[in-house]
Order: sequence, then structure tokens, then C-alpha cells
Amino acid sequence: MTISGVALLAICTLLGGLLGDLLGVALGVKANVGGVGIAMMFLIAARLWLVRHGILSHGLKTGVEFWGSFYIPIVVAMAAQQNVIAAAKGGPIVVIAGIGAVAVCFAMVALIGRFSGRVETMDEIEAREAEALAAPVPHFKSGRIG
Repeated sequence: MTISGVALLAICTLLGGLLGDLLGVALGVKANVGGVGIAMMFLIAARLWLVRHGILSHGLKTGVEFWGSFYIPIVVAMAAQQNVIAAAKGGPIVVIAGIGAVAVCFAMVALIGRFSGRVETMDEIEAREAEALAAPVPHFKSGRIG
């Protein structure tokens, strides 16, 4: 069933790549704009949906976690393909836009963290769900409750 996790990742990667290419075309850039990030957001959303509906099998979870651990090396490899020097020679606006985008992202993460309050972690959610599944189910001898 680990192959199901890999298949889910492949679907998310294809959709993310397609949307990244479409976003590049819409912005007039001859490049994939954010395809890997979009794919990872799809993967996170798909995993949450599967957990909520109770259909996230152990094999599927293992496959998703395995490839999810490769996220940072994949992003580094994709960034290495970009021609940063040529972009920087295009003018200072490119550097300013990059620094500005990173600053805005940091600020938004800080704001979201500050205003969202305490959020349950995935480990806590999984432990609660495992505890709920392990709880004994009451048996009634008659068909009536009460």
C-alpha cells in the first residue's frame, strides 16, 4: 500500500506542476511559478481529507511521509536550476522583490501563529483518534436504548 502514497504524491506533483506552469504563463514568465509548493499544499490537503474521512491507511501514510521527507532536497534541487545570477543582473527590483516576498511570508507566519492560539498537532490528533478507536463499544442486550 506504500505505492498508494507514492501515487498520491505523483498526482499532487502533476497538478502542482500544471498549476505552476499556468501561473507562469499568466504572469508572463517562461517558468514554473511555485509548482512544488502548490503540490505540497495539495498533498497536505489530501492527507487531511483522508484522515477526516478515516481512509488513511498505514501504507498510504507511510508513502506520503516517505516522500514528504524529501521536500527540502527537492526544493533545493529545483532552486539550483534557476538562473539567479541572470535574474539579479536584470536589475535591483528582482532582489528587492525576493527579499520583500520572504519578509512578507515571515510576517504572515508570525501573525497567523500569534492570532490562531493553540492548535492541536498532528500527533495529538492521531493519538486522540487512536484512543477513540480503542474505546470499548457498549453492547445492548435488547434493541432498546435507555
